[in-house]
Amino acid sequence: MVLNIDFESEEAIYIQLRNQIIMGIATATIREGDSLPSVRQMAGTIGINMHTVNKAYALLRQEGFIRLDRRRGAVIALDIDKIEEIQNLREHLSVLLARSICKNVSREEVHTIIDEIYDYYTIRK
Repeated sequence: MVLNIDFESEEAIYIQLRNQIIMGIATATIREGDSLPSVRQMAGTIGINMHTVNKAYALLRQEGFIRLDRRRGAVIALDIDKIEEIQNLREHLSVLLARSICKNVSREEVHTIIDEIYDYYTIRK
């Protein structure tokens, strides 16, 4: 698994790590049942503090992307309820669409962008 962490970014490293893992799941680079590296291994590979990895893993667990197994560590386990995820998507898109409308982005442009992003993740599976 290749992770692209930008140490110069204003986005917190644990959020970047979380997002990279979610994108790996969406592109089928990481699959249901796969084990993630241990906290110590991940921290050493990326060159970050173990607490940062722990925070990312805890967030992924809370969001329903991984489960913690005593023997296997962090395991990809997608148990997010679809209705809950649709509501989450609606909330995040509402703000992004409002911002886009303020900047005169057209409905057609929005649909094109969403289709491109959706295809990027679904065609790879």
